[in-house]
Amino acid sequence: MSDKKKNTPKFTFNSYWIYVPIILFFIALQLFNSGGLASKNISKNEFTKVLEANDIKKIVIENNTIAQVFLKDDALKKEEYQKLVNSPFYRKGSPLYSYNFGDLQNFENELETQKQAKGLDFDKVNEERTSMMDTIIGLLPFILLIGVWLFFMRRMSAGGGGAGGGGQIFNIGKSKAKLFDENTKVKTTFKNVAGLEGAKEEIQEIVDFLKNPEKYTKLGGKIPKGALLVGPPGTGKTLLAKAVAGEAGVPFFSLSGSDFVEMFVGVGASRVRDLFKQAQQKSPSIIFIDEIDAIGRARGKNSMTGGNDERENTLNQLLSEMDGFGTDTNVIVLAATNRAEILDKALMRAGRFDRQIYVDLPDLHERREIFEVHIKPLKLADDVNLEFLAQQTPGFSGADIANLCNEAALIAARFNKNAIHHQDFLDAVDRIVGGLEKKNKVITPKEKEVIAFHEAGHATVSWMLEHAAPLVKVTIVPRGQSLGAAWYLPEERKIIQTEQMLDEMCATMGGRAAEKLIFDKISTGALSDLEKVTKQARAMVTIYGLNEKVGNITYYDSSGNDSFVKPYSEDTAKKIDEEISKIIEIQYKRAIQVLEDNKDKLTTLAEKLLEKEVIFKDDLIEIFGKRPFEKEETKKIDVIIDNSEK
Repeated sequence: MSDKKKNTPKFTFNSYWIYVPIILFFIALQLFNSGGLASKNISKNEFTKVLEANDIKKIVIENNTIAQVFLKDDALKKEEYQKLVNSPFYRKGSPLYSYNFGDLQNFENELETQKQAKGLDFDKVNEERTSMMDTIIGLLPFILLIGVWLFFMRRMSAGGGGAGGGGQIFNIGKSKAKLFDENTKVKTTFKNVAGLEGAKEEIQEIVDFLKNPEKYTKLGGKIPKGALLVGPPGTGKTLLAKAVAGEAGVPFFSLSGSDFVEMFVGVGASRVRDLFKQAQQKSPSIIFIDEIDAIGRARGKNSMTGGNDERENTLNQLLSEMDGFGTDTNVIVLAATNRAEILDKALMRAGRFDRQIYVDLPDLHERREIFEVHIKPLKLADDVNLEFLAQQTPGFSGADIANLCNEAALIAARFNKNAIHHQDFLDAVDRIVGGLEKKNKVITPKEKEVIAFHEAGHATVSWMLEHAAPLVKVTIVPRGQSLGAAWYLPEERKIIQTEQMLDEMCATMGGRAAEKLIFDKISTGALSDLEKVTKQARAMVTIYGLNEKVGNITYYDSSGNDSFVKPYSEDTAKKIDEEISKIIEIQYKRAIQVLEDNKDKLTTLAEKLLEKEVIFKDDLIEIFGKRPFEKEETKKIDVIIDNSEK
């Protein structure tokens, strides 16, 4: 019985049901008020017969076209009228006949003649009548128009979402923020946020401000107004905000910077006012604005359009709400962006965003923690080594690692495995960084040999240089736009010395050096290598001040204002170009020398690569022996670009 009751659909009232009895009532009223239901249409001869019998009590001419014929009480008792009188639709006092007479003037003349000639005693009345149905039909277009308007307004209200029905046209200035409070369960907590220890500590302190304000205010301190989360995409800025919503225990308003943008003038500023009004009413509370650069961009730049003025008005209102008169309520603003350099300086000052929390890419230890979070729902084999995977993924953000775990699960499922193996994770790294394997790409034996020696050259030089990254894997299997790839495990460094940069550049030029040494020809396959070393050499000369001839000077402007201005003279530009070229050529000749000294091992490695297509670190140890300068390892990739696809 209980199951049946549970499955029984609950009765729900719909406001549209009110209109049904109203319509039925008006239809019934029209039907019963009209005496035309029982009246019979008669011909001219029938009308003349009734008229000459002097049975007519009254003739009512409606709208100059139809005559309603009412009979005398005595006449109604006659046998010829009984069939109509006994009809269920006939009511006493209603007309028994209807007669469509044609021309009004002729009909009235005829009535007057008959009345005079035969001494008839009927009355004649002219009336203008309008039926309710005619009225409804006349009003039907307006009723339909109003109905359609109400329908769309209800749809806009239902679909607009946000606090205060932001979708309605009359509430367009209302905030579209989503409210998370004690009635809304947010499952994300700080336990779900791996790594980011410094950022978590700052964020947890902000949550503690709102939970226990007396702990800080009793010493005279003030609760911070806001915190700005800054960092590359995918590092967990929005995830941290979700964790705050799950942990705070106070109302949490979440929205995007683009939610303030609208086609109507003044809407953005109005939504900012409404947002802070709602937050102050539920104080203490937190406001989270994701991608704040949508409205927080520096004012006065490219202000050629009215849309830019509207964005600036929105920003001005936000500045006023965050630190203006009457902003003494316990409302903390969290914001996230990966473009902090373009934000307005007034927005970044203390008193608005008191804290700027940099959420950087995770290091080795943090990547291990992130892997542990994302493998919890996965079914893993015993051979999965998280420490090695963390070493293999430097430069990966939290979002990249989540994608890697999911890709590994998809690869394992593709081959109908019962668990995800370590090799599936390695294949997922190849898939994400290198691209999809192209099994149908046609490569000639000569091209394959060139690619093999190119990759073997990278591997040989990097293995022989102290500061170059040691190799883990080399492949000549085409992936994405690459024809071959070499995977390295460089040391994760916070600062880089000159010798380390030069060794890396030398290893990068090892591919082209091997082509020159073995075939005495060079190809276009070194495009990505040349691009990389040119950027490194330019950075050494113009940014880091690592060139003796140019000196200890940098032309780098962290504010980003040097886009259209060259901060040095033409003579200096010539000197910079010469030094960049000199650095690259020296490392190219150095790579050729290393390969000449190890030409037999280079050839052995290339032949093995042609045979197996993929070789690993163990194969290099077998050929070269162990490196005398082993260090802790992480990962990097070198790629030969297939120019035919660019």
